Amino acid sequence: AGVKEDSFSVLDLAEYTKNRPWWRKVFAPSSGSSAEKYNVATQLVIGGVTGWCTGFIFQKVGKLAATAVGGGFFLLQIANHTGYIKVDWKLVERDVNKAKQQLKFHSSGNKMSPEVKSRVDEV
Repeated sequence: AGVKEDSFSVLDLAEYTKNRPWWRKVFAPSSGSSAEKYNVATQLVIGGVTGWCTGFIFQKVGKLAATAVGGGFFLLQIANHTGYIKVDWKLVERDVNKAKQQLKFHSSGNKMSPEVKSRVDEV
């Protein structure tokens, strides 16, 4: 049985990575910044299209979220009106008065602005 000898070359990784940007170290030799790959006009078109798509998606998601929140409040109001939800207004009033007293206690050391003071007095 013959012995097969293979020759291997040694790669010095320290020398290899000195002259390479960090993104090429992480991703691949073919990846690089878009500034190196494309001219200015192409970058503007790509940026415009991706910006428009992002805005379109956020607009749709925002409308959906606003509809869901508004619909939730609407359903809570209907449930309250039809009697599914009962609010203990005495408990609410007691908690509001407690919070009002705490605000007065904490603000006695430092002056509140007139707007905040009038709001606290309203409640």
